[in-house]
Amino acid sequence: MISPPPHHDIYSIEDLAQLIYDLKNANRDARINVKLVSEAGVGTIASGVAKAGAQVILISGYDGGTGAAPGSSIHNAGLPWELGLSEAHRCLTQNGLRDRVVLETDGKLMSGRDVAIAALLGAEEFGFATAPLVCLGCMMMRVCSKDTCPVGIATQNRKLRDRFCGRPEHVTRFMFFIAEQVRELMARMGFRSMAEMTGRTDCLRVRRELITDRAFKVDMREILGEAPMPVLPQGEESGACGLYAPKNLYDFKLEATPDMSVLMPAFAEGLAKEAAAGAAEGSVSIGRYEKSLKVSSTDRAFGTILGSEITKKFGSTLQDDTFVVHAEGGGGQSFGAFLPGGLTIRLTGDANDGFGKGLSGGKLILVPDERSRFEASENIILGNVALYGATAGKAYICGIAGERFCVRNSGAIAVAEGCGDHGLEYMTGGRAVILGRTGKNFAAGMSGGIAYVLDTDHSLYRRMNKDMVSLQELTEKYEIEELRGILTDYVKETGSKLGRKVIENFEQYIPYFKKVVPNDYQRMLTAISRNEEQGMPYETAVFEAFKEVTGS
Repeated sequence: MISPPPHHDIYSIEDLAQLIYDLKNANRDARINVKLVSEAGVGTIASGVAKAGAQVILISGYDGGTGAAPGSSIHNAGLPWELGLSEAHRCLTQNGLRDRVVLETDGKLMSGRDVAIAALLGAEEFGFATAPLVCLGCMMMRVCSKDTCPVGIATQNRKLRDRFCGRPEHVTRFMFFIAEQVRELMARMGFRSMAEMTGRTDCLRVRRELITDRAFKVDMREILGEAPMPVLPQGEESGACGLYAPKNLYDFKLEATPDMSVLMPAFAEGLAKEAAAGAAEGSVSIGRYEKSLKVSSTDRAFGTILGSEITKKFGSTLQDDTFVVHAEGGGGQSFGAFLPGGLTIRLTGDANDGFGKGLSGGKLILVPDERSRFEASENIILGNVALYGATAGKAYICGIAGERFCVRNSGAIAVAEGCGDHGLEYMTGGRAVILGRTGKNFAAGMSGGIAYVLDTDHSLYRRMNKDMVSLQELTEKYEIEELRGILTDYVKETGSKLGRKVIENFEQYIPYFKKVVPNDYQRMLTAISRNEEQGMPYETAVFEAFKEVTGS
C-alpha cells in the first residue's frame, strides 16, 4: 500500500466537509478525526476542517512514519510537527474555533520532553508509532511495502513473521516511562494537569547553546508568541475513552434528516427484532419492511444512519431486501453511503456525486421516472465518484454514470449503461458491467476484479488505460453465464430497455462484450485454479499462488 493513499472523493474543502458528514452519519458516536500534514498554511486548512465539523485535527510531522511512503514523499514533503502544530493552534485561536476541536500531533515523538513541548504548543493528544515499533523490534529498514520486513512486522511472509519477537509488555513499559517523564516536567513547571499547560508557549524558550551560527538566524517569535488556549474547565478534560472532548461541539442536525425523522420510526418494529447469535452472513430472516418517501438533493447521506443501526443490531446476517426504501426525487450527495446487507434503496429520479460510497452489502437501484421522455441509455442519470470504495453489495444504474465510476471498488457488483472518464480506477475486486461507451483512461490502476463492457463500435481499446489490464473476448462458459446472471438480475430490478434487449438477443451480443481483466489478477486466478486441481485447499492455493506471482 502506498502511504498516504489518494482520496479520490476529496478535491476541495467542501468535499472534505461532505466526507466528515458521511462519517458522522455512519457512526454518530464516533469522533471524526482529520489528519493534516504539517506545512505552511496548515492553519488555514485546519480552520476549514473545524468549520466542516471535525472533532479532532491531527497535525502530522514529516519525520517518523514507516517505509510505505514513496521516496519523494519521505525526503521532500512536510515540515516538523512543531511548526504545523503552532500555526494550527494559533490560527484556530485567532478565528474563535479552538474550542470546537481537539488538536493532536504525531511525527516521531520519542520522549516525554516531546510530549511536553507539543502540549505547550497547543496539542491535547499525542500519537506514537515509530518508537513503539522499535520497542517491538523494528529495525527501520524502510521496506514496509515490499513484504520483506526482516523482523516480521510488516510482512505476510510466514518465514519472516516467525522472526517476530515483540510483546505487548514492551510497548506498555515504554509508554509508562514516557508518562513518568511528562509528569516530572509538569512538576518542574508547576502544572497539575495537561489541560493547564495546553498552549502555554510562554513556558518555552530558545536554547542558549546553539550548535551552529546558522541557528542564531532562525526567528522563533511566531512559534513562541503567546497564544494560550483557555484552560478547560474541570470535568471536560476527558470525554469518550478518557480523551479530550471539545466544549463547543459542531451540530450536524442529524435529527432533522429523513433517516431520523422518517425511516427509523417506520422501521422501528424490524429494528426491535432480536439478532440471531452466530448466524451466517445473509442467513437471517425477520420479515420484510418497506417505506416510500420523497427526497431532494439537500438530503445528504440518505440511508446511512438507518444502515448504521442495522449494522449495530444485525451485522451482515440479514437476508437481502429485509428493509426496502422506495425513494423518489433527486438523491443528494453520498446517497446510500455505506449501506449494509439487508437494506435496499430504490431511487426513482437521479442522484448526485458519491452515490453508494463504501457500499457494504446493501442494494442500490437507480431508475428514471417512467414519465420521462429521454432514453436512459443515452443520458447521464448519476454524478461522479459513484461506488467509491464499495466492498460488497449490488448497484444497478439504469442510465449513464459520471466520472470515476466504481473507483476503488473492491467487491461490489455494479451495472451502468455508460460511464465518464476514469471509470473503474484503482478497482481491486468485484464485477462491473458497462452497457455502453466509457470515457477516457478506463481501468487505470485496476488491479483486481473483472469488467464486462458492451463495445459495439470496437472503440474501447483506444479509451482504456492499458498499463495494468488486458482486453479479452468472452470465451469461457462460466464467464458468459456470470454475465447473463448479472444482466438478468439487473433487468428484473430496473426494467431497463437496453438490458432487456441484450438479454433477449444474448447470443448475438456476446461477440461485442469485452472482458477487461488485470494482468496480475489473471495470473493469480490461473495459479489458484492450477493449485486447486492439484488438491490444495482454497486458502493454501491462494497463498501459494500469491508467492508464485509475487516471487516472495
